Amino acid sequence: AFMAGVSPSPRWGWAVVGGAFLQAGLVFGGLRALGLCLGALGGSFGAQAGAVAWVGSAAIASLQLGGPLGSALSTRYGARPVVMAGGFLAGMGFLLGAFATRLSHLYLSVGLLAGLGWALVFTPSLGAVSRYFPTRRAMATGLAMAGASVVGLALGPLIPLLLDAYGWRGSLLLLAALSFNLMVAGALLRPLDVPIESPRPPPPRGQAGLRGLLHHGPFLRYALAFVLVDAGYYVPHVHGPARAQEVGCDEQRAGLVMAVTAVADGVGRVVAGLLAARPTASLLRHLFAWSVLTGLALLLLPLGTSFGGLTALALAYGFCAGAIVPLQFTGVAEVVGAGRLLHAIGLMQMFESVGSLLGIPQCSLSGWLRDLTGDFKVSFLAAGAFLLAGSLLILTLPSFFRTSQSDGSSIEGVLDPVPKGLELSSVPLSPPN
Repeated sequence: AFMAGVSPSPRWGWAVVGGAFLQAGLVFGGLRALGLCLGALGGSFGAQAGAVAWVGSAAIASLQLGGPLGSALSTRYGARPVVMAGGFLAGMGFLLGAFATRLSHLYLSVGLLAGLGWALVFTPSLGAVSRYFPTRRAMATGLAMAGASVVGLALGPLIPLLLDAYGWRGSLLLLAALSFNLMVAGALLRPLDVPIESPRPPPPRGQAGLRGLLHHGPFLRYALAFVLVDAGYYVPHVHGPARAQEVGCDEQRAGLVMAVTAVADGVGRVVAGLLAARPTASLLRHLFAWSVLTGLALLLLPLGTSFGGLTALALAYGFCAGAIVPLQFTGVAEVVGAGRLLHAIGLMQMFESVGSLLGIPQCSLSGWLRDLTGDFKVSFLAAGAFLLAGSLLILTLPSFFRTSQSDGSSIEGVLDPVPKGLELSSVPLSPPN
């Protein structure tokens, strides 16, 4: 239920989900497409694979480290202009990268500029979806995040064809054209209507909100849980094709294994969101269960020593791993309250960058373990251990033991921060533990 005097525009909420679906697809699909271009970049500049990998690494770091900036700007100016500005920066990053003459130019254009643009797109779009669907936040987020799998699956076979036909410069130009569509998707993030006579809290104080989160024990444990989760989560996505080739698959079959994983990932996001919408158990219990199942799937992946066995295990992993994604961000509201959601998502992304960096090719823990042991078995076992360790931290959260989910229907979880005077971060935090 919404408070009297507030027009939630519920029908437009599905347009917001559609815009967020496209945004998630273009951000993470673009990131995956960039990974497919790295080999061509290395050949063009005569650089080693490790140096070229830092183009993608810089983009990931900018995306996650820029999370607090995206949340702060969205609180001050609203989601729509911030996302549209981020789409422009992302498109310009790829456009300038297409004319790079040195690898360092790509670090700055694609790595820094496009990555920063993605940061301004991702966090505000998630916040907008959450405000339109306070009681069905997990379901709406799951539908929106499925865009990453759908667009990534479409770009997977397209980028190699473009590389063959137009080279990496032409491919980056196409990614620039696609990224500019983030501006169109951002225009769909219409703020919720708030009548002039509505009571208004004090003016925004974003820095105070971030400082409060830094002293909030349950939030810090939740963020640390996903630092550990991310340390293992990306390993199959990065090293999955190489593992498939280790067990005797050719490139075509290795690509099929990854395609099956991507499809299962997208289905898992939607299914987990729908299941979490049922008030039979705490959302954090759903998140704990999916995290444990993902960790167990990672531990079992080394047992896949044939194409059929590896595909079956990759299917299970993709489904469970996809289920974590929407619950991770909606679970923040269970920990800190809906009023702190936007700031908390941005700050958590910054923390997660530490865990994500452990999964970067050529400089990752998993790559080092592969070099040490000669195959990826131990790498997958270590990744599963990280997932399970992060899952155990979720057990320490006070919200885990609630018998029903928070409905998120308070005004702080519903209102868009565009109207001046509306303060998302002025709502008290749930009591630190």
